[in-house]
Formats: sequence, C-alpha cells, structure tokens
Amino acid sequence: MPLARSVSVTSLTGLEDWEDEIDLENAVLFEVAWEVANKVGGIYTVLQTKAKITSDEWGENYFLLGPYLEQNVRTQVELIDPPHPAVRRTIDSMNAKGCKVYFGRWLIEGGPYVVLLDVGATAWSLDRWKTELWDSCTIGVPWYDREANDAVLFGFLTAWFLGEFVAQCEEKPFVIGHFHEWLAGVGLILCRIRKLPVATIFTTHATLLGRYLCAGSVDFYNNLHAFNVDKEAGDRQIYHRYCMERAAVHCTHVFTTVSQITAVEAEHLLKRKPDLVTPNGLNVKKFSAMHEFQNLHAQSKAHIQEFVRGHFYGHLDFNLDKTLFFFIAGRYEFSNKGADIFLEALARLNYLLRVNGSQVTVVTFFIMPARTNNFNVESLKGQAVRKQLWDTANAVKEKFGKKLYESLLVGNLPDMNKMLDKEDFTMMKRAIFATQRHSFPPVCTHNMLDDSTDPVLNTIRRLGLFNSSADRVKVIFHPEFLSSTSPLLPVDYEEFVRGCHLGVFPSYYEPWGYTPAECTVMGIPSISTNLSGFGCFMEEHIADPSAYGIYILDRRFRALDDSCTQLTSFLYSFCQQSRRQRIIQRNRTERLSDLLDWKYLGRYYMSARHMALAKAFPDNFTYEPPEETAAQGFRYPRPASVPPSPSISRHSSPHHSETEEDDERYDEEEEAEKDRRNIKSPAVTGPVTEWRKPPKKGSSEASTSSNASNTSTPTMPSSPSDPSSPTSSIIEERN
Repeated sequence: MPLARSVSVTSLTGLEDWEDEIDLENAVLFEVAWEVANKVGGIYTVLQTKAKITSDEWGENYFLLGPYLEQNVRTQVELIDPPHPAVRRTIDSMNAKGCKVYFGRWLIEGGPYVVLLDVGATAWSLDRWKTELWDSCTIGVPWYDREANDAVLFGFLTAWFLGEFVAQCEEKPFVIGHFHEWLAGVGLILCRIRKLPVATIFTTHATLLGRYLCAGSVDFYNNLHAFNVDKEAGDRQIYHRYCMERAAVHCTHVFTTVSQITAVEAEHLLKRKPDLVTPNGLNVKKFSAMHEFQNLHAQSKAHIQEFVRGHFYGHLDFNLDKTLFFFIAGRYEFSNKGADIFLEALARLNYLLRVNGSQVTVVTFFIMPARTNNFNVESLKGQAVRKQLWDTANAVKEKFGKKLYESLLVGNLPDMNKMLDKEDFTMMKRAIFATQRHSFPPVCTHNMLDDSTDPVLNTIRRLGLFNSSADRVKVIFHPEFLSSTSPLLPVDYEEFVRGCHLGVFPSYYEPWGYTPAECTVMGIPSISTNLSGFGCFMEEHIADPSAYGIYILDRRFRALDDSCTQLTSFLYSFCQQSRRQRIIQRNRTERLSDLLDWKYLGRYYMSARHMALAKAFPDNFTYEPPEETAAQGFRYPRPASVPPSPSISRHSSPHHSETEEDDERYDEEEEAEKDRRNIKSPAVTGPVTEWRKPPKKGSSEASTSSNASNTSTPTMPSSPSDPSSPTSSIIEERN
C-alpha cells in the first residue's frame, strides 16, 4: 500500500512561509532527545547541524533537553545560570526535590541552550515510576533492560520539567515539545496523560522493529504488510520498547519521519501514517569550499596516496595516477549497509578490469568499526618502510644538490659519475632491499578479535580479493573510525572523503543516509539506493541523478543478483571516465548542496511546529492544509552540457589519447552557467510510487495504473513564481 503524499512530502515548494504567522515572543520550543550533547548515532548530527537555523528562528526561546553525562559535558557544554526566569525557577524547584538538573550552552554553531537531566541521580524513583507507567498505560519494563530503564527515568524527568515550567510561567506560553525517537517517547506519553498544555511532535528516524527485522536477514520490504508486529517484537524481546515507541506515535499531535521510505515502514509497523516528512539536512556552510573544493580533493588524495604507497610496499606495481579510491563507511551492519553486495560487485569489477586490460586500479576502503585489539604489525611496518625510503631519498637528494651547487658555482658542468659515491649507492640498495615482501599486502589494517567469523573478511576470502599483483581491485578493511592522530592513516573523516573519488552506500535499510549526503556537499559522487531516504529524495528532485554524480541503485524492484549487476555496471562505467569527466561530475555534484541545506529543509520543521500548535491550541492557531490540486515540486533537470558518460563522450577511435582528452579546455564558470540556465521553473512532481512491484506490460492492472498516473494531481502547494517560495530562493541564490 502506498503512502499518500503528506502535506510536506519532500518537494521544496511544498511549504508556505509560516514565520510571520507565529508569535514567537509567546512561544517556547523544547527539543527532547537522548543525543543532545551525546554522540550516539545520526540523531546527534541532525540536532547539531540544525541548531543554527533553529536558534536563529527562536532565539532565547529554544531549549534542548538531554541526559547529563559528565564526560560529554566537560568537552561540549559550558554550564551557565539560566537567563530565563521561569527556567531558573523550574530548575531550582526540581533540584530542591532531589533531582540534578543542569543548564548550559552547547558549544556548537548557534550555541543553543541545553537543559541536562541526570537520570542516575533519580534512580531511586525508578520502581515507583515504572509502576505509574504500568498503571497509566500498561507498559511494563523488565529490570534487566538498562536502556529502557534509562528511557523511563529520562521520560519522567522530561515530563516533570515541562509541567513545572508551565506552572512557573506567569504568562502561560505556548509550549512545543519535539521528541526524537523512542528513548524520548515516555516523556511525550506522560505529557498527554497528564494533560499538560504542550503541543507535541514525535519524529522517528528509524523504527525500532524495522532495525531488528532487517538485522535478522528478513525479506523486509516485500512482507511489510504481513508482519505480526506484536509477535515479531516479542520474539526479539523488545516488546516493551516497541510499546513505548508505538504509544508515543499515537499520542503525539504531529507524527513525522525523515523520509518517504520510513513513512511507509512506520505506517505498517507503528500503525499510523505520518503527518509530515521532515528530511534531514546539513549545515552546508561548514563544508563549503567554493572553488577550492577541487584543490582540497587533490591535497587529500595525496595523503591517501602516501598511505597506499606504504601499505602496498613491495607490490606497488600499479600507477597511482590511474588509481581510483572508493569507500564505504558507517555502522558495521554487514547486510543492512550493503557491504555484502558491494564486495560481490567488486569481485565482478575486478574480473572486468582484468579481462579488458584496463590500466585503472581501484583501491576500496571499508571504514566500519569492529572489535580489534591493535594495529596490524604488517600495516605499521609498511608505513615505517615508506618513511625510511623517503628519508633515504631526501638524504641522497641533499648530498646531490650540494655537489651540483658547488660545481655550478665555479662555472663547470657537473661530472655525473662523481655526483654519487659508493656509499650513496649502498644506502639506496639497502633501502630497495627493505621493500621486498614475500606476502600479499594485508587486507585488514588491524588484528580482529573475531577474525574467523567476521563477515567482511570471510566474504573477501570466498571471493579471493587478496590484493595480489594480478588484481585490479584492492581492498583495505579499516575497522576503526578515522582520526588525524592515527599512526597509520592520519586523516580525519572529512579530509578522507574529500580525497576519494566515489562513495558507495548500497544499503538495504537506510532511513536517511548522512554519508552520501556528506559526499554530495563535498563534491564527491556517490552510489545510494532507492531503499534509502537520501536516494528517494534525490530521485524525486533530480531528473537524471547520475548526470550529477548521484547513482541510484535499484534494490526495491530487482533481485539481489540483478542489483549486484547494476552496481557493477555503475562501478565499471565510473572507472572508464577520464580525469576531465570526473572533474565535471564533481562540479555538478557540489552544485546540489543547496538541496541538502538546512536553510531550506528546515522549513519542514517549521511546518510541523505550526501544525502541532494548531492541533494543541485551536483557539489561538489555525493550520489550513494546502490544496492538493495546484501543486508543483522542485526538480533539477538533466544538465544542458554533454554528460560525463564514457559511452557518449568517448572519441570515435578506440585508441584515443587520454592525455589529449585531459588537456581539453574546461571552463568551470561556463559549465556552471549552462547548468544554471537549465534550471527552469519547477516541474510538476507526480505522486509517490506504489509500494508494490510494477505490473507486467499488457495487463489490465498496468493500463489502469497508467491511466491513474496520468489523471493524478500532485499535492504540493505554492506557485513556483512566488518570490517567497523556497524554490525561488534557491534559484535567486544560485544565480
């Protein structure tokens, strides 16, 4: 069953500007999440990057509620006295009754106020509060689930704080409580049970049951409608968590998800259709490098090349100037993140490059944290050998340069036979002998604790990707997050991404996908899927995503082997591109940054807050759902210039000169101007694709669905010519 387009959907012209209609002087926004100043997962990135635009909108009336964790507070929060009188009285009242509540400023861009609740200090109330939770909504929490117990403590403290704040205010404000994920859900439930005057919003970034089902290798999307959700949650011993999440979803005034794919999932598993879709954005200004991003790519690539020189010492028989760097990064969820299909595609790519005699070498990095006990000795030795060679070359160069200088100083041409003596040759020979290696370069940079059962290493062994000299595809598994202080690969994640050529994220379960989004704003092409929120978002807003360096893999309507074949085709086509084609593609990718900027995507949250106020305080606020007839969405058309596809832009001769093509004149400003002229008025965007496999050609069902699609009308409001619409803002800014 498809998800009918909600009011916001994900079209940039789908929201009106409500800013002038809300009196923010008498409204207070509390955003509640376990990840406030506490880096656990992707929600931390959402809150951190969104804080600037939310603070600009709400000013002193914006507060974040989260848990007090001393280690995080020391490095991320500046504790201060609350400037808001009602907040100060609320904190004093709770502290006087045995709680520990802290107030400060989160040291991120925007500097929002944070209220931190110490759940450990109120653990003595856990049994009493769990009893109240059972009596009020029959949700029982087992004693052994520490995370769920923390959620209960955090929820009761949140509801206590919000209720006390309303009581302490002399003039009753309009309070909005925005709760993220099930860990904050108990607070929302209690706000509704106690009938607090709070407009509530609940955002699920990924359903709890969905994560567990996909982790168990279940055919998830084809059986969404058939799951017995209570039984599935009980079998996985998360029924109490599932009840918290589902109760929060049904209690809230406004229910939102981060993508259309998650909206469909939530409708089946949580039994409520989301009111709005609020896509995740990024603070694009942080990554913006203007015209410098191509230079940053070259600099970062040089750092990666240095690591590769050391890692492959003794087997460096490939040209680094013709080497491409691919990578996959994220949580170590082998199937959910698509590492299984990626490895299979790499094996097929290796075969294609070898049989076609390609000079291109692909070095692929797997950046996924796993259980290790230390760096691999062989990996460390490689970097030591590389450094020794560098020092030897520098010593010889300095000696050579001094003799050359002295010879030229007296007006004589140097005698090349006397420039290097026997000692220099001995030093160089010893350095060369030190690079000899009788084993293949290591696949893994660390010593794995579960080497024999590790899914990545076992798949590599099965496929035979051992980094041999004959292999055109090399694999490096780095089971640790990147850090600029690492003795092995001393670069941080952002610098590493800038130095790569392609990010590959063929996820099976990805409610949004920040990794491909970060690639996009840094001008790095990426591969995503139509089962990820990011992939669906880009498919909706770009007529030809691959022309802009966003490759969308079909994992929704294709069998696994067919998807693997398509992924192999994407990778092989990318390997065939010339350097100039890759530069053009990176420029186009970077120009999509506006689509992912909170400056525009933040409007979805504005609409959700307005809707919540209208539902909670109908006498003071009104919300008119936009008409579903005259809706138009924002959509990037195909670039006006020749696309970077090798099959189109290749010379007619099969033996064309690579150097000649690379030296062809390329004017970046002219290329950008062509794309800007091609961005016309937003095209009409059709309804969301049916959540089922497409019918066979010629069937009555196919003709019916075709007629329906021709007569259906999109649901997004706002005229593209409206100067206040988000689309107009984008076009004006880009021009």
